[in-house]
Amino acid sequence: MAAASTEPPRLKQLLERDPYLEPFRTDFQRRYSLFYNHLKNIEESEGGLDKFTKSYKSFGVNQLADGGIYCKEWAPGAEAVFLAGDFNGWNPSSHPYKKLEYGKWELFIPPEDGQSPVPHGSKLKVVIRAQNGALLYRISPWARYVVRDEDKVNYDWVHWNPPQSYIHKNPSPKRLKSLRIYESHVGIASPEGKVASYKNFTYNVLPRIKDLGYNCVQLMAIMEHAYYASFGYQVTSFFAASSRYGTPDDLKEMIDVAHSMGITVLLDVVHSHASKNSEDGLNQFDGTDSCFFHSGYRGNHQLWDSRLFDYANWEVLRFLLSNLRMWIEDYRFDGFRFDGVTSMLYHHHGIGTGFSGDYNEYFGLHVDEDALCYLMLANHMINTLHPECITIAEDVSGMPALCRPVAEGGGGFDYRLAMAIPDKWIQIIKELKDEDWNMGNIVHTLTNRRYEEKYIAYAESHDQALVGDKTLAFRLMDAEMYTNMSVLMPLTPVIDRGIQLHKMIRLITHALGGESYLNFMGNEFGHPEWLDFPRIGNNESYHYARRQFNLTEDDLLRYKFLNAFDRDMNKLEERFGWLASPQAYVSEKHESNKVIAFERAGLIFIFNFHPYQSYVDYRVGIETPGKYKILLDSDAGEYGGHQRLDHRTEYFSEHYPHNYRPNSIMVYIPSRVALVLHNMDIPK
Repeated sequence: MAAASTEPPRLKQLLERDPYLEPFRTDFQRRYSLFYNHLKNIEESEGGLDKFTKSYKSFGVNQLADGGIYCKEWAPGAEAVFLAGDFNGWNPSSHPYKKLEYGKWELFIPPEDGQSPVPHGSKLKVVIRAQNGALLYRISPWARYVVRDEDKVNYDWVHWNPPQSYIHKNPSPKRLKSLRIYESHVGIASPEGKVASYKNFTYNVLPRIKDLGYNCVQLMAIMEHAYYASFGYQVTSFFAASSRYGTPDDLKEMIDVAHSMGITVLLDVVHSHASKNSEDGLNQFDGTDSCFFHSGYRGNHQLWDSRLFDYANWEVLRFLLSNLRMWIEDYRFDGFRFDGVTSMLYHHHGIGTGFSGDYNEYFGLHVDEDALCYLMLANHMINTLHPECITIAEDVSGMPALCRPVAEGGGGFDYRLAMAIPDKWIQIIKELKDEDWNMGNIVHTLTNRRYEEKYIAYAESHDQALVGDKTLAFRLMDAEMYTNMSVLMPLTPVIDRGIQLHKMIRLITHALGGESYLNFMGNEFGHPEWLDFPRIGNNESYHYARRQFNLTEDDLLRYKFLNAFDRDMNKLEERFGWLASPQAYVSEKHESNKVIAFERAGLIFIFNFHPYQSYVDYRVGIETPGKYKILLDSDAGEYGGHQRLDHRTEYFSEHYPHNYRPNSIMVYIPSRVALVLHNMDIPK
């Protein structure tokens, strides 16, 4: 329970850390007051947050211990509510709900000879009599399983209550200090041109993720979405795991197996908006324009063509908070990446708005404080009931304190995505010649983050892989990826440049850009094609809706080099933990030499981005004296490099100050090469 005050209990710490936030003290007080009052009302009216967020066990259709069925819905605009389905011959009026207070309806169906009156696997619909008298056949917002027959357009609600549900065998991994995230989509996780399955991911993809050194998988497009090409971002059934990949038990097994490998599993949760579908979605569930959403203009996202939640509504808070808890407790997800947070935080949804970093952009009437309060409640609930879980905010605006504790007046997230980094790499590669790359600008982008707020660095994500955009590999090598990636072909300048820069960009992003690292599946080895889901515009083709993992297993293709480097980069972080270490000390960003050098986690990172100039006896400033050796060399033969460095070389420090460091070493640093050195006098 929060402290009985409108002042966040630890606001003083936040303002001491960033005095420029002092003029906005009243904003923090108002936001926290809204959060506190919600929490207090939940305590008084619902018996506490624990009980309130367990509503997924009572709403929808749930089986009781005696075999009976209890049904509950919130449909404030309905004149009457009924349950119809296979169990009653689709009689639309034989099983009416009883009207309760506040727009709620309930129905109890007694058992039949000790058995459930609604068999597992049977189809159901909630029948709403709208205010105009029309009968609307709807899927319950709380439905756990929906399927679509091949000959149908809409999804059907199927009662999921198997005689024996999947039993988890493995405990969740302990909370990770260093997050190395493999962003994944189950449906495209196969070289075959089809929708891949949970089973395929379990037995073919998880071992690959483990081998690559990633300790966390972030799953997209799990919440059911009628339109496959929406990438899972137009959710229709929030409590249902997508049936196009398999059953709920298949997903539970997949998460369980991941846990057995020590892999944390995060869900890409979409609470920023919902699909406009009404036949098999939330839209107009009770026959009105509102219900879960704002009515009129405010309830529609103009760019996404979707509905926007009314976060001030009590039942919307129940629905969304219970949704999070269900994914944690039923499926054993270890946390969430909240999608579209920028759209939630502001009434303008970020549309046509740039963010310069001026603090006035983050406070005032343009901030949707109801949405922010929901996020604070969500993070408070997760941190209170499941403190081992992780939450990530996808926010491009840079709102201050979003990743500080709620008790400080913050949003309560653990991490935020460093969304400026991939944009910077695209801008550099697209607009600048190699000799014009600005080392200071690169370092600034990679290190420009709020003090004591954790960031997830990434060179590219799923956004860059989509049709209409290009991955880094595709921008660097373009059409030559189709013709010149064979080791039997001469190494062309384009392929050589692409392979070397691909490795360097990923390593410097990994080591300098944040407190966690993310990669989208396939990008680690430079997947040669964009991502495009079946749609009318491509004749419903699955050709680009797949990941060709097989390319890394062909010894005659150069993709294996990028794959090996990515794996060893992750394994090195696992050993030294630079992501969990304090921010790096950058000792050099030399513009004419194109050299960047920094220290982090006791390691020395040296990057020579110069397109053709190598340096012999290059002096690099260091903090700790000792004997240094190479741990990772992007120029090594196993990574497709030119093998210009002797890994037996020992680099002895001198007590010779350089670049404001008390000691220094002399190294040979070839062009387009990244090196990681370790002090051999310090045991690790």
